[in-house]
Amino acid sequence: MTCAPISVARSDSQRVDVRLRQHLMSSELRIRQKIGKYRLERRLGQGGFASVFQALDTIQGIRVAVKIPHSQYTTATVLNEFRREIRTTQNLEHENILPLKDASIIDDRLVMVFPLGVETLLTRLTRRLALDTALDIAEQIIRAVACAHSHRVIHCDIKPDNVIVFPENRVRLADFGIAKISRKTVQGSGTGTVGYMAPEQAMGKPSRRSDVFSIGLIIWRMLTGSWPEWPFEWPPQGHQRLRSKVPQEFIDFMRRSIEPNPRRRFRDAEQMLSVFLKLKPRAVRHARTRRRASA
Repeated sequence: MTCAPISVARSDSQRVDVRLRQHLMSSELRIRQKIGKYRLERRLGQGGFASVFQALDTIQGIRVAVKIPHSQYTTATVLNEFRREIRTTQNLEHENILPLKDASIIDDRLVMVFPLGVETLLTRLTRRLALDTALDIAEQIIRAVACAHSHRVIHCDIKPDNVIVFPENRVRLADFGIAKISRKTVQGSGTGTVGYMAPEQAMGKPSRRSDVFSIGLIIWRMLTGSWPEWPFEWPPQGHQRLRSKVPQEFIDFMRRSIEPNPRRRFRDAEQMLSVFLKLKPRAVRHARTRRRASA
């Protein structure tokens, strides 16, 4: 989460307060600082709830990603919620779900350790994605969420920042459970990130269909380069570009995925995956046929 520019209309005291909070979040942890056995090497990201670092495990000699909530959020309430969420999600073992390697209290800080990826999907989207690659990534995301849904776990914050890219375009979905804690803690209520949320989720009624909607937005962005925006009227921006790439049946799949009315959406990622797997090879063949015809 990035900090919005400070409004000119704010008072001097408000400006100072905003800058002080930003300073506290950024200065409480330093590069090359050692926390337990982990030496922080570089900052990968920072949000309202936590900072993420590349760190060296000085005992095993491997690099990992370390997520550390800001000190003001390391409270008994947060830790109790964290324990509950982790116990709920610990059975989610899947090749496309980022596993939590370790979670410890070190120097009064909650330190969460994960495998280190190459970049986030958000960063990857700044470069061109071939159709085959985009569809492969889409399948991996849907498979991860389908696994969660089969265990009755809802992610609630599926977005490109939480999709971690590893070598050979293997992706793993991060922040199961943690996303809900961070959003509740920082915002006080509700879960999800505005811009990636289904309409009903923004109203405080998330479901598995809400995760389907978020996945659909990501797939749309990968295939068209555009983000559908509220009120999500059909057809969204990028529709013509999508029509030039995939057959009509895949466009129908996309429309059902990002349908504002949750009852008209796929009921969960398992159903979404079943349809996607039938359409994916047809979309690839369609694209290859069009390329040959235009050659």
